[in-house]
Amino acid sequence: MTPKELMISRYEAFVKKDWEYLAQTSVSQTVEELQQTPELEWLRLDVLHVTADTVEFKAYYKENDTLHVLHEKSFFVQEDGQWKYKDGTLYNSKIERNISCPCGSGKKYKKCCG
Repeated sequence: MTPKELMISRYEAFVKKDWEYLAQTSVSQTVEELQQTPELEWLRLDVLHVTADTVEFKAYYKENDTLHVLHEKSFFVQEDGQWKYKDGTLYNSKIERNISCPCGSGKKYKKCCG
């Protein structure tokens, strides 16, 4: 599995609240720590840039009926031949007005939820 494939599978695990998988594919995150994640409705993942050991992405989510974006550059390392999430750098981002709305309406964000 490549870092990009791992990033996508970890996003899907967040959607499903599969804390065990997330802990197994992380260098330091624990199930207990992950279970403290706020209740979010994940809407969409956009992978922006990939290198040999990093994946930059934007993940869109809804919290308390408000849309947000998580923009991160994630760092991955290999342990025993398996890629694992190490940590990430968060960017201060906002949802761009002219993208397709993360809510799935098919409208531009500025004409929908923005």
